[in-house]
Amino acid sequence: MSDTIVSLRRKITSASDLQSVVRTMKALAASSIGQYEKSVIALAEYNHTVERGLGACLRKNTTIDHQPEPFHQTQTEEIGAIVFGSDQGLVGQFNDVIEDHAIQELAALPGKPAIWAVGERVHGRLTDAGFTPLGLFPVPNSVEAITPLVGRIQIESEAHRTAGEYQELYVFHNRPKTGALYEPVSQRLLPLDTRWQQRHTAVPWPTKLPPEVIGSGTTALRSLIREYLFISLFRACAESLASENASRLAAMQRAENNIKELLETLHSTFHRLRQSSIDEELFDVISGYEAFGKGE
Repeated sequence: MSDTIVSLRRKITSASDLQSVVRTMKALAASSIGQYEKSVIALAEYNHTVERGLGACLRKNTTIDHQPEPFHQTQTEEIGAIVFGSDQGLVGQFNDVIEDHAIQELAALPGKPAIWAVGERVHGRLTDAGFTPLGLFPVPNSVEAITPLVGRIQIESEAHRTAGEYQELYVFHNRPKTGALYEPVSQRLLPLDTRWQQRHTAVPWPTKLPPEVIGSGTTALRSLIREYLFISLFRACAESLASENASRLAAMQRAENNIKELLETLHSTFHRLRQSSIDEELFDVISGYEAFGKGE
């Protein structure tokens, strides 16, 4: 009996320690979600400024032939794709969901996909599915690490696009969803078609005076396009990281509930065995007292 009680005490201690770890991980996940969501919100104002600049430049450069290469689409056998995944555990089906979505969407597009994977796990899953990713990027672990990652992605993908390896570029990632953890989404970044141009041209200028583009309109347009692509990739990465931590938070919540139920069971069993042990000791004392009394 005493050995069982000691064993239960050890299990209770271990479960309590694990509960503390889970609560800490919950707090970290919740804090990370807030940081990534705030970064997306902060990016909205800058995105609005870039869109106004694009509208101003496009209104001055209405002839497609004189616009930068991202507006033009040529015949090529490959299309570019960037897939954001996760490198850490306790995220459930996070990588499987985005991988399945990317494979399904890419299968419906003509041409062979040239893929860049963000995260070793999604890179491995894509390789197992028969793809040969062109590159692998590490998943950033903070808001500050997103900008360098996006810069590297832009440099490498632009080099392949300039070499004529692809003209269409897509990005796949998980995005937080109201009422659920996340949902897989995709966005075509390049080429910038007529509908994209019309949408930005329709953005009204906030004042009555028309804006002036300093220097070459094409140079300014190229710079704004790079910023547009940067914003799109930054948002995709931040939303993916927020979704990853939301999935981890949900997993930690389930783990905390399971540990709580286990502790209740262990405490109940411990108190029952402890009470039984006390009752046995009392019975032994009473029996000894009665036996001693009869001996007198």
